[in-house]
Amino acid sequence: QVQLVESGGGLVQAGGSLRLSCAASGSISSINIMGWYRQAPGKQRELVASITSSGNTLYADSVKGRFTIATNDFPRTLYLDMKSLKPQASAVYYCGVDPRPILSHNRSFDCWGQGTKVTASS
Repeated sequence: QVQLVESGGGLVQAGGSLRLSCAASGSISSINIMGWYRQAPGKQRELVASITSSGNTLYADSVKGRFTIATNDFPRTLYLDMKSLKPQASAVYYCGVDPRPILSHNRSFDCWGQGTKVTASS
């Protein structure tokens, strides 16, 4: 099994920046893709960004140019650098991993963390 622990969420003013981190442990040799999803109250969970073991990335259109996904020693640590945050970015952000390295806006992942809350105040 894989364990995922997110950190870095918090309260920030609109226009500010945050860096989220996700530490993976356990049976991590099976991981070939990692990603960040978010879920706002009353809304479905949606993809923010994902990255494969080969470094290919996919971003939601709403965050392109402002958010950057990256890893350190894939798949041990996953990051999401968020700049120019907007109030609509407020949500619980979840780290997810999966053995199938398929980049898609419409996929789910096999394993999820507990989430970290981001609030961008206007």
